[in-house]
Amino acid sequence: MLRKRQIKRIIAVSAIVIAVGVTAAILVSRHLILESASGRTYDSVDVVPNHKVALVLGCRRYLDSGGENKFFANRIRAAQALYKAGKVDYILVSGDNHCVDYDEPSAMKQALMELNVREEHIMCDYAGFSTLDSVVRANRVFLEDSFIVVSQQFHNERAIYISRHHGIDAIGFNATEVNAYNGFMTRCREQLARVKTVLDVHVINRQPRFLGEPIVIGGDEA
Repeated sequence: MLRKRQIKRIIAVSAIVIAVGVTAAILVSRHLILESASGRTYDSVDVVPNHKVALVLGCRRYLDSGGENKFFANRIRAAQALYKAGKVDYILVSGDNHCVDYDEPSAMKQALMELNVREEHIMCDYAGFSTLDSVVRANRVFLEDSFIVVSQQFHNERAIYISRHHGIDAIGFNATEVNAYNGFMTRCREQLARVKTVLDVHVINRQPRFLGEPIVIGGDEA
């Protein structure tokens, strides 16, 4: 029978092994994603190559406190800047709409229209339950094989990694970052999200939860 000291030693060694494994997974995932996205994200509207479509990745508009979600607001402003500069013709807003009371795409569409983006130039993807879903559906459902992803840089890098694995020629336009105080937890979650992305792509081969009939952006439904 193991003594208490032996049990404590086993627990301590196990904890160290787990910590080392998690750290290694985070570092490897970070390297793979940064390498894949290198040279494919832009901070200035002036230098972004023209594309037909900008894909805006979703998040909720308001925080639980009722305050503005700056991640949301900054992505909307970035997409509107691309549209106003004539860098894109259409904006595809993709997010979670898993229930009647939670509708990211409609909130993004409304926010864009408040900034004078024409309604007929906004398309909604209501099944963008994750970054992978949004990116792959933009290709398989909305039939775009090249587009500009709009989000914060760390998010764009992950989206580009996914897109390149699926044979999609995506670049990123970086929305303004959120300060460390407001974005700390999101940045922490991003480290694990990158590990999950690498596993989804290379181990699980995860696919979008839903696909559906093809839709031509700027044309009739196919």
